[in-house]
Amino acid sequence: QLQAAGGGWVQAGGSLRLSCAASGRYAMGWFRQAPGREREFVAAITWSGSATYYADFVKGRFAISRDNAKNTVYLQMNSLKPEDTAVYYCAARLANRGAVDVGATYDYWGQGTQVTVSS
Repeated sequence: QLQAAGGGWVQAGGSLRLSCAASGRYAMGWFRQAPGREREFVAAITWSGSATYYADFVKGRFAISRDNAKNTVYLQMNSLKPEDTAVYYCAARLANRGAVDVGATYDYWGQGTQVTVSS
């Protein structure tokens, strides 16, 4: 089971940190979905944490990390923009199943946490 937390309301330019609790040797990803839009990839990290991947629109603003001792993955979001408003989902994949930015390659999904950025 995946449990995402940390969403909320913040003004543009502010920061939030999302967390996702997940036990097991999973590579993890964050996706988001805004109203009326398709789900999109945000960031991913390997199980060891040695490699990270980002969507172009968050590079330099968001950082994904993990603490395997706590079975938790984090998404630090800085310099938030109104267009970052969305429900954010964490996802887990058991093995290397292809492109990390494709939702279909993930095996498990969390329930989502709302992030709202006001201008």
